Order: sequence, then C-alpha cells, then structure tokens
Amino acid sequence: MQARCYAENWPLRTSFVISRGARSEAEVVVVEVAGQGVAGIGECTPYARYGESPASVIAQLEPVLAQVARGVTRAQLQQWMPAGAARNALDCALVDWESKCRGAVFTGPGSLPTVQTLVIDSPEAMAVAAAEAVAAGVGVLKLKLDDRLVCERVAAVRDAAPGAQLVIDANESWAARGLEARCRFLRDRGVSMLEQPLPADGDQFLETFAHPLPICADESCHTRADLPRLRGRYEMLNIKLDKTGGITEALALAEAGRAQGFELMLGCMLCTSRAIRAAWPLGEKVRFLDLDGPTWLAKDVEPPLRFVAGRVYWDSAAAGH
Repeated sequence: MQARCYAENWPLRTSFVISRGARSEAEVVVVEVAGQGVAGIGECTPYARYGESPASVIAQLEPVLAQVARGVTRAQLQQWMPAGAARNALDCALVDWESKCRGAVFTGPGSLPTVQTLVIDSPEAMAVAAAEAVAAGVGVLKLKLDDRLVCERVAAVRDAAPGAQLVIDANESWAARGLEARCRFLRDRGVSMLEQPLPADGDQFLETFAHPLPICADESCHTRADLPRLRGRYEMLNIKLDKTGGITEALALAEAGRAQGFELMLGCMLCTSRAIRAAWPLGEKVRFLDLDGPTWLAKDVEPPLRFVAGRVYWDSAAAGH
C-alpha cells in the first residue's frame, strides 16, 4: 500500500465570521492511500484553536504514512497518533479504502437534515440571512455569536424566522457573569440549544446553575477521555471528526456519550464534501446535524454532495456507485 498527503485551499463564497475572527478560505489536508487496485481518501481541516496548521498536520502525518506500506491498522493508528486533524485524515482514508476493498455498497440514509449557519453580522443583516434561509426551506438556523449584541441579534433573527428552530454557538466567547440570565433569555426566545458559551478551560461554572436550555460541549469535548469532566456541565456533545481524530473514535464517542446520558450533535469545520461523506455514519445517531461546511465554498470538490432546503443528499452521483 502507498500513501501521500497534501494541502488544498478552497476559497469561500463569502466571509465566514465567528467570535475568533473571519475566514476567507478553507485550508484542508488530504490523505490518499492506495493498494490492491483500490484508492481511499480522507480530509481534515487543521484548526489554529488547537495549535494546528496545514504544515504541522503534514509534518505529523509524514512519518506515519511511511508505515502505511507495512500494513498500519486503524486500531494501531489510535495508539500511534493523538486525536486531531492529522489522525482524522488518515483514519478516514483507511476507512474509505477498506470499504472499497470489500466492495461495500452505500446503504446509509439518502439524505440528512442540516442546520444552516448564520455568521456574525449586524442584527439587521442576520435577520435578512435568516429570512432568506427559511424561504429556501431551512428549518434549523445556527447563529454564530460573540459577546456583543446577543439579545439584539437573537431577537432580530427570531422576528425574521418565527417558525425556525434556533441554536446558538458562542465559540467560547462569553463570560460566567450574567450567563444564567442570558440562558433564560435564550429559552424565552425559543432557542433550542446553546453551544460552548464559556472557554473550555473555564467551563466549571456551568455546574453552578440549573440550565434553562441544553448546553452543548464543543471545544470542551474531543474524545471519550473528556466525558468524566463534562458530566454536570453539559447536556449535549458536538462530535467532530477533526477533534476525535477520525470516524473510528467518533463512533466510539457517540456510543459512550449516549450511554452516559448525553444528547449528541454532529458538527464539521469549513470543509469539502469529502469530510461530510466521512462523517455520514453518525448522521442517524444524533439530534442536531451541522453539516453545512461545504455550502460556504465558492466551489466544492467533485462530485459534490447536494444541499437543498435544509438537507444534504448523498445520491448515486455523489456516492460514486
């Protein structure tokens, strides 16, 4: 078997703005493995929040890829590499390769629901974006927020989309002070869930009050090793393959999390359709799905998945069968 990795840049159709700043392109690293006349592919999105860059991920991958020819198994990979973007790309490439070697035919759901993300903007602009999304058939809106104009932005979106389900993602930008009152405000505006309001290293405050709405761990939850410290702080886990280090650990985390009473969300980074295909096996195991990463690209990988009216479709053309 042979393996290689390389970086790709995918320009966005518009700026993607969250509390940490704005992005104009998706930077991904791709791993390809080939053997027995079959090729598998995996993709990851290095994330600076976790100290990752395309260069650091490639440097982490290269010595392991040299071992692929000797028959690296996914079980060995979990021991050899830490959770993160680099392991994700290789783990998913191996899963893809193994599936094709078996001649497996796609048997998953033909489509999955997905939220549509609204990036940080003025309350008026977010209201317009919400109305446009709902008019296009989207049923669940995910609002990216920082610590400013929270009530104004949420109220504007709720007025523009009174029938939509709303979830909020603060990306660690809020403070403990005033959080309980802010959670009550969100509940009263019909918000269904709040994602990662506090920094991961300061989320112990979440143990001090009864949550008026479910709170979801994102930056605080990477693998099963995090579960003990999350109990009593969160009701939900956002599972992302770039955090778990691949679909192998992601499926194990989903099983363990549900067994411990957590609800689940499936998330993604800015990515191409390759990354969403890799996460597909989790789609029916979670309450919320945030799979709209490819919709932010000016152009997606070929063949792309189809995003229509709040759903993503895996059809025969996209599946490659």
